[in-house]
Amino acid sequence: MRNLFLALILIVGLGLAGGAFIAKTFLESTASMDSAPVIFEVNPGQSLKSVANELEEQGLITDAGKLYWYGRFKSADKKIRVGEYAISPNMTPIEILAIITSGKSLERPITVTEGMNIFEIAEVVDKQGVIKGQDFLATVKNATLARELSGENVSTLEGYLFPETYNITKYTDAKELVRMMVSRFNDVYEKTVPKITLTRAQLVTLASIIEKETGAPEERPVISSVFHNRMQKGMRLQTDPTVVYGIFAATGKWDKNISRADLLNDTPYNTYTRGGLPPGPISNPGRESLLAAAHPARTDFLYFVSKNDGTHVFTPTYEAHVNAVKEFQLNRKAREGKSWRDLKKREAVPSKVESRKNRP
Repeated sequence: MRNLFLALILIVGLGLAGGAFIAKTFLESTASMDSAPVIFEVNPGQSLKSVANELEEQGLITDAGKLYWYGRFKSADKKIRVGEYAISPNMTPIEILAIITSGKSLERPITVTEGMNIFEIAEVVDKQGVIKGQDFLATVKNATLARELSGENVSTLEGYLFPETYNITKYTDAKELVRMMVSRFNDVYEKTVPKITLTRAQLVTLASIIEKETGAPEERPVISSVFHNRMQKGMRLQTDPTVVYGIFAATGKWDKNISRADLLNDTPYNTYTRGGLPPGPISNPGRESLLAAAHPARTDFLYFVSKNDGTHVFTPTYEAHVNAVKEFQLNRKAREGKSWRDLKKREAVPSKVESRKNRP
């Protein structure tokens, strides 16, 4: 009897040892040597058992049952998180389980460059395929949300979406992305821009114009000085990008070259037909343009004209400005073979319209 009892103990022990060996072998092995990642999605309400079955069906593990029981042992059935995960067949079941319980869903970058307006950002967002461009636009145009996030009495969040690269997941919605962008703007603004006589809304509007007028970093404070000088003298700003934005605001797009008729077309944003700053920002400025708006260079310049290479000629008098226009705009040879894209100092080129000329 004693020998039988010992034999049973030995059999059970060998069985447990064999089971432990099999489990250890499974958990430390891989389905294949293929390192190519597969996008694996855990959906809302999905159980550990169904996840394990899908992993086996996709060739990411060799035994769904063993992963299920190991997951139950590790309480993974309560830790699985909804998300998209990059999983390779050469990962062990232990590594795979750690990934799908991490909650760190696959990220997709959305890059907003300096000077983009809300319509252009909506196109970028739409192309990423997570958030529809029309949903993004509806969110940034929500006046209640705009006032809540910006702290300003504004109707849209144009100007308050900080240009940067944002990582979102498949489950990020328009409001969450917008909150991220405005939060980043508020953080940069508070740490960068000193308090001056302009209100924050005015400064952001001015910075948005500066951002669209030049791609040369060293010119931003000088461009700012022109606008500050003109405002102090009661002169109209007469800047082309505001005219373009007026058309953007009315139609949602810009697909032509600016014309004299556009300059004469009175909109709330047309700084040729209306004095002072436009009613709001015309783009989303970066840190340097915000600083330039707050710290203009000390100059007596009132005019500037494009040199056709991304930089400008600045002049203090209308007579000097007219001469600059003749030299760089009316002289065909001065324009041939030149483009604002030639400006090599620019790291990223946002959509912009070249300044034609400022008129008195």
